[in-house]
Amino acid sequence: MKRLLFPLFSFPPSLSNRRYIATAAMEWKAERVRNTFFKFFEDKSHKFYKSSPVVPYNDPTLLFANAGMNQFKPIFLGTVDPNTELSKLTRACNSQKCIRAGGKHNDLDDVGKDTYHHTFFEMLGNWSFGDYFKKEAISWAWELLTKVYKLPTDRIYATYFGGDASSGLAPDTEARDVWLEFLPPERVLPFGCKDNFWEMGDTGPCGPCTEIHFDRIGNRDAASLVNNDDPTCIEIWNLVFIQFNREADGSLKPLPSKHVDTGMGFERLTSILQNKMSNYDTDVFLPIFDAIRLATGARPYSGKIGEEDEDKVDMAYRVVADHIRTLSFAIADGSRPGNEGREYVLRRILRRAVRYGREVLKAEEGFFNGLVSVVVNLMHGIFPELKDREEHIVKVIKEEEESFGRTLLKSLGATVRLLLSDQEVIDSNPGNNLSDCGAFLLWDTYGFPLDLTQLMAEEAQLLVDVEGFNSAMEAARERSRNAQAKEGGGVIVMDADATSTLHKRGIAPTDDSFKYAWEDHESVVKAIYSGSEFVDSVNTDGDIGIVLESSSFYAEQGGQIFDTGSLKGPHTLFEVHNVQVYGGYVLHIGSNGTGISVGDKVVCQVDYERRKLIAPNHTCTHILNFALRKELGDHVDQKGSIVLPEKLRFDFSHGKPVDAKTLKKIEDIVNDQINAKLDVSAKEASLAEAKRVNGLRAVFGEVYPDPVRIVSIGHKVEDLVADPDNEKWLSISTELCGGTHILNTGEAKAFALLSEEGIAKGIRRITAVTADRAYDAKKAADEFEQQVDDADKLEGSLLEEKVSYLNRTVETLSISAAKKSGIKDKIAKLQAKVRIAQKQLAEANKREAVRITIEKAELAASEQIPFCISHVDVGLDVAAVREAVTKVLGQKGLSVMVFSTDESTNKAVVCAGVPEKGVEGKLDVSEWLSNALGPLKGKCGKGKGGLATGQGTEASQVNEAMNLAASFATMKLS
Repeated sequence: MKRLLFPLFSFPPSLSNRRYIATAAMEWKAERVRNTFFKFFEDKSHKFYKSSPVVPYNDPTLLFANAGMNQFKPIFLGTVDPNTELSKLTRACNSQKCIRAGGKHNDLDDVGKDTYHHTFFEMLGNWSFGDYFKKEAISWAWELLTKVYKLPTDRIYATYFGGDASSGLAPDTEARDVWLEFLPPERVLPFGCKDNFWEMGDTGPCGPCTEIHFDRIGNRDAASLVNNDDPTCIEIWNLVFIQFNREADGSLKPLPSKHVDTGMGFERLTSILQNKMSNYDTDVFLPIFDAIRLATGARPYSGKIGEEDEDKVDMAYRVVADHIRTLSFAIADGSRPGNEGREYVLRRILRRAVRYGREVLKAEEGFFNGLVSVVVNLMHGIFPELKDREEHIVKVIKEEEESFGRTLLKSLGATVRLLLSDQEVIDSNPGNNLSDCGAFLLWDTYGFPLDLTQLMAEEAQLLVDVEGFNSAMEAARERSRNAQAKEGGGVIVMDADATSTLHKRGIAPTDDSFKYAWEDHESVVKAIYSGSEFVDSVNTDGDIGIVLESSSFYAEQGGQIFDTGSLKGPHTLFEVHNVQVYGGYVLHIGSNGTGISVGDKVVCQVDYERRKLIAPNHTCTHILNFALRKELGDHVDQKGSIVLPEKLRFDFSHGKPVDAKTLKKIEDIVNDQINAKLDVSAKEASLAEAKRVNGLRAVFGEVYPDPVRIVSIGHKVEDLVADPDNEKWLSISTELCGGTHILNTGEAKAFALLSEEGIAKGIRRITAVTADRAYDAKKAADEFEQQVDDADKLEGSLLEEKVSYLNRTVETLSISAAKKSGIKDKIAKLQAKVRIAQKQLAEANKREAVRITIEKAELAASEQIPFCISHVDVGLDVAAVREAVTKVLGQKGLSVMVFSTDESTNKAVVCAGVPEKGVEGKLDVSEWLSNALGPLKGKCGKGKGGLATGQGTEASQVNEAMNLAASFATMKLS
């Protein structure tokens, strides 16, 4: 594609265009562009709401945050916790960090090829949650663009939803009519569902949208270029009007509350305000280009694309600059390159950037991590997390860059071989692709991303079988999956329409404060949900969901599994097997509730015996978090946890395996706090008060309610809140947590850290148990260690067999990881002892076999017999038998055959040797041995160098075999 070269104006500039040039001359710096947007909407009662992390927390549907609305999904879906700040928003604005490099929205392959695609970008947005709607949204957008940013009005085009007959959707005449107040009809254009009807997914909130497009050229009719992928007439702002819910059957249902969700491309807006034809020609990117040139020594960036960019240097500039931004933000927000999911996407991005830097810009190894500082300096004002984690970002990129440097050297050779191999196939059979096996081998063996393989194949005028690659990839993933099904059911979920219906009925969110009381609780049935509608009574034994006025059940959240139990009604006992929360409404999911009706009084009967297994695991998760930071350092961040009745699991950031000695220290810290019988204090405080407490830990990316619950081990929460700056709080475990805990650490009884393993690059996982399971682990370890100690008293084959058993069994034991390591060290010493004994036995066997066989050979020589037959007692030691044969051949020059048997297995080993000179070929060693093995029902290996070895399974016939060997040799040598 050739570079598109345009004069700024094709015709004499109009008055509005002259004003636009003057505005651009005022130098709309990127920071000013952003701050102007915030101020405009803050002046219209919008609350600035900080951008969420680009790595979504608790949203498995997204690889990365890819739109400004992502963090507001709980509002649109009706699942927002009513106690959080989020639930109180009616108007908001921000600049959301976004990455589009995977999944539904993926711009990775386009980055560098043109001047306006990015994997990382900022989305300026304003939102209304059930407040204003289309007229205000459109009018304010027009005001900001034309009155504040002073864009020329004759270069603005608007699109609206033109309807869709197939789905029964009427045109959005409301939005059209508002636009006609500002624009002539020829610049208000209708489009269909593809461009102007926005949907969150296959189901869920959706609605029509209106897009604002800007003509970079001006003084022309650009209507035909709108939505036509023309870089001179681009979309800059999308206003989405969320007014429907897409049901599971595909139908659209009007939402009880209507919302506005807008998103404007910050980089595009900045390029327009700075009067540039490309996003990359603005102060968003130019400082990064300067840093790239300084780091690589490449020629200056000139903005060329397509065929004009003959050396691909400008493309490389764009790729490297875009990708360093993406990686800096993704790593700052808690991810890193790896092998699966979003981590693999980041690895692809990094390796793509490094390859362009190394091969096109001719950079030295290690150049890429040096670009982090310029990104931090440019953007830490609005995104301070970059500065806070700068050292970590550099370290992660440096490690990955060095790893890829080694991979590149190995994989380039493999790539050439594979390409050449497939080239031969293609030459003989035109149309064939670079095989899926070849492309997948490069990924699987060398970690070489598919897009780089495609690029190198393209350079060799080959294609890659992408479909085959994807099939091979999916097969590999399927083999490696070890999915662990969650306990319980949970197929019933409530959407925004369901929670809104409850609101409209005047049903307040469930009061679940009683979950901390640990006693039966009486409540009232407020609603019964079938999964698709609310009903007045239960008339099925199948799954149903019940909403109570208040509840003592714990709904699954914060990594802790839900409670189970029952709801005892006037006529039935409803079995609760799952508890979830949607928008503050606790849904008790279960079965066998026939007879329960709305308005019934019920008694919440939680299975507290089950919860007694969960609570100590949760409390010990907090202590474990504290112990990890104490032993490994403050870089440790919680990356996830699961608290179950049978175990706890804790994921944390750390760059290398934790050795056994340190695991023991971590385990000891937890047990010390258990043995100290420390009180566990929990109390609510305002979120602001909680954040002031010295040493308080929170999960990165988690949205907490206000007020929030503080859990502290060893000190009262009241004391922490009253004296938040006290340094002694740094030496205790204090976290924000809404889970159920024990009242005193002594209730946990004991703690056993069972395993520590890596689950992704830079992420480790610990699995542990408490209470009786920890005692069981200690007992199992002690008993097994006693077996190991007892084995040290054994000798010979008994020791060998026992050590083999111990070595097989130790890995299957659920015991302390540190204890297991010590036991494995003991087993290793026993294995060394076995090896020494085996070596000594082998030497003794050789000496014995040689002694007996030499004696036989000397006797045969004295009687002038040209061969020797010997039976030695060295079991199935082939090496000893062969040594005896070799010695006789070397010292006596006689043909020799040596037998050895093992009575316990009734097997025999036999070795024969014939001098290569001296018997004039009369006796063939393989023929001789095969003949002798007949009675033993044995097989002979192929003879070589005058030697042959065989084995038999009828050792009891050894005398017959020896006699047959002697007769055969006599016949041949006489």
